Amino acid sequence: MNVLCAVDGSEWSDWSVDALGALTGRLPDRVILLHVVDTPALKAAAGKNPANWKRALAAMDHAGTELLRRSSHHASVALGQAATASRSKLRTVLAQGPVARTIVRVADRQKTGLIVLGSRGLSDVRGFLLGSVSRKVAATAHCPVLVVKHRFTNMKHVILAVDGTKASLAAGRFLWNGFLPESARVTVLSVAQPLVTDLAASVLPPAALDQLTRPAIEQAARIVARFREQFIKEGYEVTTAIRTGHPAATILAELEKGRPDVLVVGSRGLTGAERLSLGSISEALLKYAPCSVLIVRRSHA
Repeated sequence: MNVLCAVDGSEWSDWSVDALGALTGRLPDRVILLHVVDTPALKAAAGKNPANWKRALAAMDHAGTELLRRSSHHASVALGQAATASRSKLRTVLAQGPVARTIVRVADRQKTGLIVLGSRGLSDVRGFLLGSVSRKVAATAHCPVLVVKHRFTNMKHVILAVDGTKASLAAGRFLWNGFLPESARVTVLSVAQPLVTDLAASVLPPAALDQLTRPAIEQAARIVARFREQFIKEGYEVTTAIRTGHPAATILAELEKGRPDVLVVGSRGLTGAERLSLGSISEALLKYAPCSVLIVRRSHA
């Protein structure tokens, strides 16, 4: 598998390079370290003076080349934590253009199986609302995207949120087909969404409320059982969790309790203008999750 890791010299970018060392389950055949010179922003800053533009672009290209040199050394150290690290080959790419769009374009050209990039997390809420790089890449990439929100070099615990859709199946397959280290512990989580409003639930008799929610809980139990069986078959330690509530809020609450290294969710493939949004649940999880988030598209199944 080829892995593309986008770097920009920031702390969260360094975290994404560190995370390469956690990919010991399916160690990359090749790691492409990519730095994108944001030419639209550079042109806006340089104004209409061509000389200023050329000098600024040359300076940014030089800085990008030096950044890639340092990142390559950093990645070699991170990958060196894996026993079979010598199999991974490193390549650096310096590109120009709109950052998110260029990352996706290079990933497609390099036949990338995973994009890894850092995120400022909640410290950049304004940027997220305006359309952060991580959000845009996660919404438009054709391969799985790992958004790294904290430093981790070991993937010890992963929570996989499932709902029985093909997107969930794609996410599960990506994990059990070798992405996870053999030592990783997996929690398969499914949320049974209430069929009634909170107000209605507060006034219904317990017996009536139970009768309304039981079918959804039983369906969630069947879903997690299927995933549990497959993970056990692949040799992973797995636990299951069934919760009731609104999906995004319930999953976020579970993350606060479980403190996994990575949350994994499936996302349906979209086209056209729809691809600017992941959908309310995936987008809320990407924005508010206290851990790193791996998004796997249905088309990857």
